[in-house]
Amino acid sequence: MPDSAVQTDVLIAGAGPVGLFLANECARRGIAARLIEERSSQSVHSKALAIFPRTLEIFDMAGVAPPFLEAANRVTAVSVVTHGRRLAHMRFTPESSPYSFVAMVPQNITENLLLEELRKRGRDVEYGTRFIGAEKENGHVNVTVDRNGKPGNLTASLVAGCDGAHSAVRHALGVPLEGGEYRDSFLLADVETNDVLSADELQLCPSESGPLAVFPMSADRRRIVATIEQAEGDAPSLELVRKIVRERAPHGLEVRSLHWSSYFHIHHRTAAKLRVGRIFIAGDAAHIHSPFGGQGMNTGLHDVWNLAWKLDLFLRGNGSETLLDSYEAERLPVIKGVIHTTDMLTKVMGTPNKFAQALRDAFIPMVSHLAPFQHAFVQRLSELGIGYRGSPIVEGPGTRYFDDSIRGGSGIRSRFLLMIDESDGASHEAARELFQGFQGLVELRPSTRHGVTLVRPDGYVAYSTDQSGISALKPARSLLEKQAQPERTRSAT
Repeated sequence: MPDSAVQTDVLIAGAGPVGLFLANECARRGIAARLIEERSSQSVHSKALAIFPRTLEIFDMAGVAPPFLEAANRVTAVSVVTHGRRLAHMRFTPESSPYSFVAMVPQNITENLLLEELRKRGRDVEYGTRFIGAEKENGHVNVTVDRNGKPGNLTASLVAGCDGAHSAVRHALGVPLEGGEYRDSFLLADVETNDVLSADELQLCPSESGPLAVFPMSADRRRIVATIEQAEGDAPSLELVRKIVRERAPHGLEVRSLHWSSYFHIHHRTAAKLRVGRIFIAGDAAHIHSPFGGQGMNTGLHDVWNLAWKLDLFLRGNGSETLLDSYEAERLPVIKGVIHTTDMLTKVMGTPNKFAQALRDAFIPMVSHLAPFQHAFVQRLSELGIGYRGSPIVEGPGTRYFDDSIRGGSGIRSRFLLMIDESDGASHEAARELFQGFQGLVELRPSTRHGVTLVRPDGYVAYSTDQSGISALKPARSLLEKQAQPERTRSAT
């Protein structure tokens, strides 16, 4: 029986890209959700910029990709340049995805596009509403909020903290961020430039003065990211940005005007936990890392993509505690991997050690021409290589699955796809029996591939085998029983 005290299924704190995407996913699945935001409106600053291929696939499965594709500047190459010398030039065109590019979309546009989609679905943001604290009750959470200076209360079955690096939700849970911090501050600047650099190429610029990256927003507008030992003023000036670009950027790049700039001090830290009872954290509330690599927002969007279908099954009485636990079990290793990669990239690009610089500048040209290195680089940066090996609800590597049948927002929601070679009569009959036991949770689909494949609602493979027959389906049934209640069990409760 539903708790009559509960006002909403999911309360989401924070209406940045991560919170907005989770709110969209709740709306798409018919979950009652409320999205609160301390600010009075959406951000007007660009902040995060890069959207990588796997994130675009996720947006496609969620049905929100088209406006992002229309707004994006597409990047298909990455160069490493130092002191006017190009150490590497690598194509960023993963063949395994229809999105063989990095989509450059400023964060304020990302937020506005996700907000437009949310409003199309009849939902909105409750602005001027700050999360204060939460108390767990049997079957729900009592949340204290401040609405424009007035105290208030909300009750929710589940709470998701997507409220940024200084997350009030994380602080209320007493969950520490573990890791370290960088000695230098970071500078971000959106600038108008000349068109000496290609609009479809991203530049990484190692330097003894500190690393710099150039992200093309258009033919003559670019995002500059750089470390800086000493901040000058409240925000970087045009003169300071020009000085840093002259010192570290590819030769010939001229900064003509400054649209927006900011300093920030960054850490490389991970929350010790992503779940405490009925409260979850995601995005910057759960992990903070270097902006080099552009992984922060993408990782947060993947967090809530992993979480949304699990919340849905749990709220409908179909999901187990094991399923909810798997959010942390699956996402923490991915987050730690991202932090390791971005931390290593930042340190390699900005090492002050002369010997290390010489070694780097000799090593990069050698390995960047090797096909295995290029493949690994693209897979890691694109996030197409993310898998959930070792998850309690996965058998095998847990790699991504993506085809036309799960695109467009209606191809996959909160059900598992059981892909069966229909020419195999024994497997087909056993699959129909499994389907009957998990009605509403499993959808049978024909496959040209021999054997059995169980695809999760988030487009990752839970189980796959080339074998056929009843025995081939036993692991699939076991995985489903671990995370989702069979029909006969649900009917009895």
